[in-house]
Amino acid sequence: MALLAWPKTSECIVVDFSLTEEQLLLRESVQKYIQRAGGVERHRTLMAGAEGFDPAAWATFAELGWLALPFAAADGGLDGSATDLMVLCEALGQGVVREPLLHTVITCGALLASLAPQALRQTYLPGLMAGERQWAFAFAERGSGYSWDSIEASASGDADSLFLSGTKISVLNGHIADYLLVTALVGHEPALLLLDANSPGISRNDFTAVDGSRGAHLTFDAVAATLVCHLSSTALEQALAPAIIAMAAEGVGAMQVLLDATVEYTKTREQFGQPIGRFQALQHRMADMYLKLEETRSLLYNAAILTDECSEEAPAARAGLKVKLAEASRFVSHEAVQLHGGIGMTDELIVGHLFKRLLLLSKLYGDGDYHLERYLQLRVA
Repeated sequence: MALLAWPKTSECIVVDFSLTEEQLLLRESVQKYIQRAGGVERHRTLMAGAEGFDPAAWATFAELGWLALPFAAADGGLDGSATDLMVLCEALGQGVVREPLLHTVITCGALLASLAPQALRQTYLPGLMAGERQWAFAFAERGSGYSWDSIEASASGDADSLFLSGTKISVLNGHIADYLLVTALVGHEPALLLLDANSPGISRNDFTAVDGSRGAHLTFDAVAATLVCHLSSTALEQALAPAIIAMAAEGVGAMQVLLDATVEYTKTREQFGQPIGRFQALQHRMADMYLKLEETRSLLYNAAILTDECSEEAPAARAGLKVKLAEASRFVSHEAVQLHGGIGMTDELIVGHLFKRLLLLSKLYGDGDYHLERYLQLRVA
């Protein structure tokens, strides 16, 4: 399913942001699903559970083909594009969906699909796309910040028999993962390793992230590992391109819900004998929320298109998108809370939950400052 063309005129390039028929159907199916199975009450219930998501819903994702969407047909997938993924994640972002699509499919799946040899892809991708296995990406270490090159975990042995030792922190979905993809040094060179998460020598310390997502801090003590590939920061950033698109798309969906909820609330909340939405000062604030949302949406569409085209401008477009996501999500979520008042941060209202989710999305795989520096580096290069 390809999205959007860039038809040219004699004077300028006209960008068509309309969705294809297949993408409209995909969005409609996701919206119907979240109307039936999304919402803040479900979110609160799953937050209290041991797994943090609904395995039955995850199986439904697989049945609907959503887990296979980003993968090539040669690997058993649906040949979905970055823009197809954008449509899926934007719609899911409106439903406070807790299933680990981002971590298992979009992050780990993309790393396997783009970096792993064919034998590993054939072994592990079918179970991932069928929803039978959970995955997690372990990359962060204490003091590493957002740098992909700051790695202390290391593996000893030869390429056919590696044993990993070290510590990784804040591994989202690590509390329940069946398999792990781990960055480590192999012979003093960065590499990506694949581990069975139930192997002897792995210690887990579970945690709950700011948005209620689950994960684990992991310690490895001579754990048997398989070499996926030697790694450069450029190759890793390219492999994570779908994750950047997906996070921004989910963020756009969440910001749309925050804007809609805020507009609706100001129509019903009365002060001084009239709905507060009639006050011009508040109308201006909601107009600014709308502008931030649409700026992010435009950069999202642009980055998705350039990613699909494998354009040399795509890395800079994704970095700029992450900068805008961090800025806009902070503004929109803060305004939504302030215009709702104290009720905005209660568990009973969706606003506070989306506020926290946007905070996590704005920091994952690099915050606004990191990606601004990356954007400038790419523009100067």
